[in-house]
Amino acid sequence: MSTATVTSAEFDELKASVLFSDDDVASLRRSGEILADRVEDVLDVWYGFVGSNPHLLASFTRTSDGEPDADYLAAVRVRFGDWIRETAAAEYDEQWLAGQLEIGRRHSRAGKNETDSVDSTPVVPLRHIIALVYPITATLRPFLEAGGDPPERIEAMQDAWRKSVLLQAALWARPYCAPGDW
Repeated sequence: MSTATVTSAEFDELKASVLFSDDDVASLRRSGEILADRVEDVLDVWYGFVGSNPHLLASFTRTSDGEPDADYLAAVRVRFGDWIRETAAAEYDEQWLAGQLEIGRRHSRAGKNETDSVDSTPVVPLRHIIALVYPITATLRPFLEAGGDPPERIEAMQDAWRKSVLLQAALWARPYCAPGDW
């Protein structure tokens, strides 16, 4: 599994592949203004979704008894809130890129369970990470609408989130790949 850095050229290719533009950066930053006081509410929706799907909740269960690890879920929730704020900030620098690779590592066999010293499943299946792009972005719409922006601006924010989360999922996939496959 590769945890090498991502070059600026590789990241630029990914951005081009999802049609990511400066307008998307502006839309993400506007979404950050709207979501700033609603992060916990967004997390409630997302955690409700994960909790209602046993195949997703499985990544947070203890291997000893198969039950959800509440402390692990709480620790991840804090990082998930930070991730919402970082996504909305749209600061795509070297530190951010390294952070995305670390997120991927923490979900892959290369590093799952290390950060929180838990005894849980050894990997978050990559198929679930990719598939979660849709519910994570689709469930943001009511929160974005609460900002009172016109419909076209809400759609622009929604699209920017889709593009950004797709970019991030592509980066998170890197630790799952053999060298040369990413």
